[in-house]
Amino acid sequence: MPDLSPKNRTITRTLPRDHVGRERVAIALAVTIPLLGTAAAATLAWGGSLHPWDIASLLTMYAMTVAGTSIGYHRFFTHRSFKTSRPVKIGLGILGSMAVQGPVLDWVSTHRRHHEVADLPEDPHTPHRGDLHATGSSFRGLLYAHIGWMFSDQEGANPHRYIPDLLTDRDARWLHRTFPVWAAAGLALPAGVGLTFTGTWEGAMSGFLWGGLVRVFLLQHATFSVNSICHSFGARTFRTPDASRNVRWLWLVTFGESWHNNHHAFPNSARFGVRSGEPDPGGLVISVLERLGLIWDVVTISPHRVSSRLTPPPR
Repeated sequence: MPDLSPKNRTITRTLPRDHVGRERVAIALAVTIPLLGTAAAATLAWGGSLHPWDIASLLTMYAMTVAGTSIGYHRFFTHRSFKTSRPVKIGLGILGSMAVQGPVLDWVSTHRRHHEVADLPEDPHTPHRGDLHATGSSFRGLLYAHIGWMFSDQEGANPHRYIPDLLTDRDARWLHRTFPVWAAAGLALPAGVGLTFTGTWEGAMSGFLWGGLVRVFLLQHATFSVNSICHSFGARTFRTPDASRNVRWLWLVTFGESWHNNHHAFPNSARFGVRSGEPDPGGLVISVLERLGLIWDVVTISPHRVSSRLTPPPR
């Protein structure tokens, strides 16, 4: 448990203004460049320059990095939903870093803060901010939760409060420091495969676009949708003090993350699809890894606990 003594009760961290400026520029580039790459890829595809290996590169890299984000960054580093060996831990961290959603320590501290104050004013990315809804525009809140919060004036989550376990984890600190290397590797890998497969620089560029930039763009906005859509629309299957919701049509692209109300009801559960008929690719991969002996002590929720938290049907 984090130290909650007065010296560590601050939930935010204050950064020097020049550091905030550099951080915003980096975020802007990380969001804008994949968008421009996707527009370029779409233009080339319209002209007939789309091949089966481009789609294979996109799907393969997407599956690898969405697993790194969902299983690695989220279920393992943030919620400690299972235990694993050091090589698997580092591998999951590298795949999560390749998703280009920020270094692991920043990602985890922000998400833990989100759970502590979900949909309250201190929530980093709630769509229900009072100052936005005061204008009567729920769309502004949705846009803020989706992407605007990353450019807001709010302070970052205090790492000493939210991630004291990771601050003493040398592997997590190393993954955090080397984030730019793995983010770049996630773009270079499909380009290298494209060059090897086709033997042409055109193939390399195509791999870079589809397995790199298009994949990053799609995965970014799938993840952002959990912050925005899954706190605005969908079913509230379980009683929770926040506005989290389950959104069925997002389960595949988010690797099961869109069972978001389930997740807020049982944050430490390794499986987000906790009831029959709730497909959870991330939970399925975890089950396979557990059977292979690569992970263990997987946190599961008993059927009794699930049924006891269900929202009563309307009378």
